[in-house]
Amino acid sequence: MIYFDNSATTKILPDVLSTYETVSQKIWGNPSSLHNFGENAWNLQEQARQQIAKLFGVKPSEIIFTSGGSEGDNWVIKGTAMAKHRFGKHIITTSVEHAAVKNALEQLKDFGFEVTYLPVDKEGRINPADVKAAIRPDTILVSIMAVNNEIGTIQPIKEVGEILKDYPNIHFMVDAVQAIGKGLDDQVFSDRVDFATFSGHKFHAPRGTGFVYVKSGRKLEPLIAGGGQERTLRNGTENTPGNVAMAKAIRLVKENEAESVKREQAIKERIYDHLSKFDHVKLISGRDQGFASHVLCFAIVGVRGETIVHAFEDKDIYISTTSACSSKKHSEAGTLAAMKVPEDIATSAVRISLGDQNTLEEADQFNKTFDELYAGFKKIIE
Repeated sequence: MIYFDNSATTKILPDVLSTYETVSQKIWGNPSSLHNFGENAWNLQEQARQQIAKLFGVKPSEIIFTSGGSEGDNWVIKGTAMAKHRFGKHIITTSVEHAAVKNALEQLKDFGFEVTYLPVDKEGRINPADVKAAIRPDTILVSIMAVNNEIGTIQPIKEVGEILKDYPNIHFMVDAVQAIGKGLDDQVFSDRVDFATFSGHKFHAPRGTGFVYVKSGRKLEPLIAGGGQERTLRNGTENTPGNVAMAKAIRLVKENEAESVKREQAIKERIYDHLSKFDHVKLISGRDQGFASHVLCFAIVGVRGETIVHAFEDKDIYISTTSACSSKKHSEAGTLAAMKVPEDIATSAVRISLGDQNTLEEADQFNKTFDELYAGFKKIIE
């Protein structure tokens, strides 16, 4: 099997799974309990928090555990709205955000908030000048993803941060779910970023784990009210085994990050260069440094995306159409629509998303299989 759908989810690493099982079986106390068994759980979780903070060069108090990216996105957006609604109800984002961001913002419209969706260019990238032009006296939040989950575009986070230095009262959130382990920490954790959201299952941790970076001094109301866990910011009994396992997954990913990114880029380029030889193939992702190393979106024009996915599946190669959160709807990818990609191309688009477990040999096998499938598809498209 060749698994090229890592942006949807990754396989939990054996060592990470072992950690999860060990903590679950041996340290099952509630971290909020006063007895020693609860204190042991609390201490272990705090060690995990400190480990994550050290790996990213931030304070342990700035790491708040969650259940994943969607919760993190919703919390920062709605928590900002709750904390700052007296000062304004205007939010700026892009037209290519993940559904967890877009749908959370659409919900806020029902409560009187206004949302400005910034346009993107032909590569799916915003113009930082558009951010500045969109800022109003009542703007309370700017939310921009670091890496697009459908085509891999890297957004100009640093440039936007420089603009927002002149507006210190505006919260700046980065959806960094697709950025971890991809050599982009200098962007995600730049000086002006206030919040960054992460999801454990994107980097070999258990599902249902995640965390949010919350810069010290930034006001954010809790999305979940409860017993005061996570400094009252994320209430609910902590997922100690999941959080500890997630910290281990991050450490393992970071150990070989530079090598993994280099290999992913080489795999991407080998497939990209091969696909570029075919008349009916439209390459949507770029291969330069403006795009992440692990995402490659392309279309066989005239063949629907789901047909391509299932054809590769029959060969034991797993790719996807767009985002896993929307691909089953058989709809045109939101990013491609925002880029004004023609409908016949958008409905044919598929995504390869690589991980640190993939190899160049798998790329060669993919290219060989593509040749076979393309020969069959020519009956449809010619």
